[in-house]
Amino acid sequence: MITRKQASGFLVLGFCASIFSVQAAEIIQVETTGSRSQSVLGSTVIPYKEVALSAQIPGVVKYVAGSVGTNLTEGGVVFKIDESQLIAKRNAVIAQISIAQAALQNAQAQYYRELTSPRSKDIGAMPGFGMPAMFDRMAVKPFAESFMGGYDTDAVRQGDLSNVMASVSQAQGQLQQANSQLQEIDSALRDASALAPFEGIIMEKMVEVGDTVQPGQPLIKYGYVKYKRLQADVPSGLVGNLSKDMLLPARIDGSTNTSVRVSEISPVADPNRHTVTVKFDIPMEINTAPGMYAEIYVPENKKGNNQVTIIPRTALMKGSSLPGVLVVKDDNTSELRMVRLGSEQNGGSKVSIISGLNPGDKIIDNPPVGVTSGWMPTSTNAQPTTITH
Repeated sequence: MITRKQASGFLVLGFCASIFSVQAAEIIQVETTGSRSQSVLGSTVIPYKEVALSAQIPGVVKYVAGSVGTNLTEGGVVFKIDESQLIAKRNAVIAQISIAQAALQNAQAQYYRELTSPRSKDIGAMPGFGMPAMFDRMAVKPFAESFMGGYDTDAVRQGDLSNVMASVSQAQGQLQQANSQLQEIDSALRDASALAPFEGIIMEKMVEVGDTVQPGQPLIKYGYVKYKRLQADVPSGLVGNLSKDMLLPARIDGSTNTSVRVSEISPVADPNRHTVTVKFDIPMEINTAPGMYAEIYVPENKKGNNQVTIIPRTALMKGSSLPGVLVVKDDNTSELRMVRLGSEQNGGSKVSIISGLNPGDKIIDNPPVGVTSGWMPTSTNAQPTTITH
């Protein structure tokens, strides 16, 4: 149990600690150094290749190769959609093809018959008066053609040929239509199974066995992770300092220092963010995983100015999600200003500032946690301290 005297001692200690933290804060002046300026860009580890496999037909998922991280070889089945309805349609189309083939054969036989034995010359089909066919052929037909008119054997034959040719063409069209339906169904059956386009792993699974899917719905993210890359959105003003195959220092997951190679620079900039997507190859010996955070140090060459603005790392506001400092104004008050950090200096005790501060600005070093704009150290009349290099 804490006595009143002990509690009073704790309060005194806390008060002294608070005074000490306030007194530890001091006003310093921002200065520059002649070292090379570098911008620190956040990036993400991505696979060397990545594809999103989507459903091509509607149905129920009946097979998934495995969970996230499952390795597959090229051509392996990633997922499969139930194709029982397609198989039933295929059987019906095969029956239609058989019917169309029979109709085509019959039409071709009728055409051959008309071509070799025209019905217009059939003595049983000639105009007559119910007399024997021979009499019709020898007497009635010549009489009808010579004296009565209205009957032309060649015209009748041409009409018969056109009729049987139309039947052949119609049968051919029906057969071709049925074959096209069969090809469409076979294509849908192939789309019912998604095959791995290359060796890789399942990176994200968005479906389970039994789920109903629709065409175009993403189901699996699949990637080639034997080689990995970093992807960063580089400000358009810094892209000009990069070139393909250029080596840059990088830090992966806050602990692994390495060099990455510029492998791909997008030719198009984002019109909203004014950034360009750049990809960097990671050495194979570096152990990383897709999704890890990494920092890339990009050179920032300013024409006519190689000076770098630096501040102590202790001047950064503590507990803030974005880097910021308290800048002392002319009216002897402070304001919170967000800054963009660059590379570390002097073994990490100092950090370069890409934007937000100018040489000669006064800032508060080691500000206490929780202070905001307007806060000033206890001794406001002290002269600003100069940063030493």
